[in-house]
Amino acid sequence: MTRRRWGVVLAACVTACLASSPMGAQTPQWPAERPPSAIPMRPIAFPAYQLKTLANGLQVLVIPRHEEPSVSFRLIIKAGAAEDPPDKPGVAGFVAALLAQGTTTRSSETIADTIESAGGVFGVGSTTELSYVNAGVVKDRFAPLIDLASDLVQHPAFAPQEIARQREQALSSLTVSHDEAGVVADLAFDRLVFGAHPYGRPGNGTPESVRSITRTDLVAFHAAWFAPNNAILAIVGDLSADEAFAAAERGFGTWAKHDVPRIATPDPPDPAPRIVVIDKPGAVQTEIRVGHLGVPRTHVDYVALNLAIRILGGEGANRLFNDLRTDRALTYGASADMQALKLSGDFVAQTSTRSEATGETLRLVVDEFQRLQRDPVDARELSGAQDYLAGSFPLTIETPSQIALQVLNRLFYGIDVKELETFRATVEAVTVADISRVTRQFLMPNRLSIVLVGDASKFLQQLTAQHFTEVEVIPLDQFDATSATLRRAGK
Repeated sequence: MTRRRWGVVLAACVTACLASSPMGAQTPQWPAERPPSAIPMRPIAFPAYQLKTLANGLQVLVIPRHEEPSVSFRLIIKAGAAEDPPDKPGVAGFVAALLAQGTTTRSSETIADTIESAGGVFGVGSTTELSYVNAGVVKDRFAPLIDLASDLVQHPAFAPQEIARQREQALSSLTVSHDEAGVVADLAFDRLVFGAHPYGRPGNGTPESVRSITRTDLVAFHAAWFAPNNAILAIVGDLSADEAFAAAERGFGTWAKHDVPRIATPDPPDPAPRIVVIDKPGAVQTEIRVGHLGVPRTHVDYVALNLAIRILGGEGANRLFNDLRTDRALTYGASADMQALKLSGDFVAQTSTRSEATGETLRLVVDEFQRLQRDPVDARELSGAQDYLAGSFPLTIETPSQIALQVLNRLFYGIDVKELETFRATVEAVTVADISRVTRQFLMPNRLSIVLVGDASKFLQQLTAQHFTEVEVIPLDQFDATSATLRRAGK
C-alpha cells in the first residue's frame, strides 16, 4: 500500500472515531495556532577590507580576521569554459586539472608532499567563466602554499604522461555522466537556451573534443589567459594587511603581465518555444527542464528576480514543490533556479517524475510559470523567500574562505563590494509590486525551452493530450550537445 493510500485509510479511521465519540462535535479545527514568527535577524558587520593593484595588474584583496590562527586565499583567473576554443570544449577544465600535476620545477609528487606537510586544504578547478586555485592553512604554513600557488599558475609543465592520465580520467567520467538522464537534460537545456553562445557549450567537453585536445591547445590557453592583469587574489585571515600584501608581492610580483584576447561572442538567441525529447529507452523516470534566457548578474532587477524564482521553486516558498510533491505526489523534489553570469543567464525549473506522469507534471510546471506572471504573489510567499535569503546570508560569510569568495564574486562581476553591507536591506525592500513588475517583464511562459529525457514511448501521447505539440525526438545515442540541431553529424 502506498504512503498516499495509507493517508486515506488513516483519515477515514480518524473521522469514524470522532463521529462515534461524544466529544467529536467539540473537537477544535487544526491547526489551533499559527507557526511561530521568525526570530528577528541580528545586525551583521562585514569586516573591513583593503584592495590594492600590484604593478603587474594583479588585484589583491585583503581582509584581516584574527579570530583563528588560519589564512585562506583564492586566486581566480578570468577565463573558464566560455573561453574554450569553439571546436574544442573542455580545454579550460583540462588546464585547471593539470595545474597541480607538475610544474617546470616540481613533480606532482612534490606538489602533493608540500600540500600534505602544510596540513591544509588545496584545490584547483574551473567554472563557466573562471579558473581558480584556493587553499586554507594555519598561519605559519601560509607562505609555502602561496608560493606553491604562484608556481602552479605561472609554470605548469603539462607533462605528456599527466595529459594522458587526465584524458583517461575525463573520458571515463564523460562516459558515465552522459548516460545519466539529469546530466543529458542539463546539457540539452543549456544548448537550447544559449544557442551558439559559449554558455551553451558543454563545459567538460565531449568524448570527441577531449580526445582531440593536444598539449599545444593547453599551452596556448594558458599563455593567452593566465596573466596577473587577468586575475584577482583574495587573502583572508590572521595576517595584517601589510603582511598579506607583502606575501602577494613576493609570490606574484614578478609574474609578467600581457594583453589577453578579446573574443567577440554572438548574443544568445531570443527565447523561442521548443520541446526536445531525448529518448532513453527503458528509463522509468523522466527528467524535466523548463525555462528560458534570463539576465546577467549586474542587472538592476537581479534581487527581485532572484526572489521571484525562489517563490516559483526555491527555499522559503517553492510553489513547484508544494504542487508537485506535497499536493499531488508526482515527484520527490522540484525546484527552480536563476543562473546569472557576466553576459547573460537563465531561469530553469527542474524535476523528475515517473514516466506515466510525465505529461501531467510538465503541464503543471508550465502552468506555474504562467501563474507566477499572471497573478500577484501572496505577501506571505514573498516574506518567506525574503526571510530565507536575508536570514541565510550571514552563514555565507562565517569563515575566511567564504568571505573571500563573496568579495571575489563582486569584484569579478564589477559590483561594488559595499553591496555586501546592504544586501539584506536590499532583499527586504522588495515588494509584491516589484515581483509583479519583473515577472511581467522577464518571464515568457509562451516561449519556454523544454527538455525531457526518458523513455519517449511511454509519454509522447501524454504530451499531445496536454496540448504540447511540435515535439522533437532525438535518440540518446544520437545526442550531441555541441550541435545546433542537438544531433550527431549525419543523423
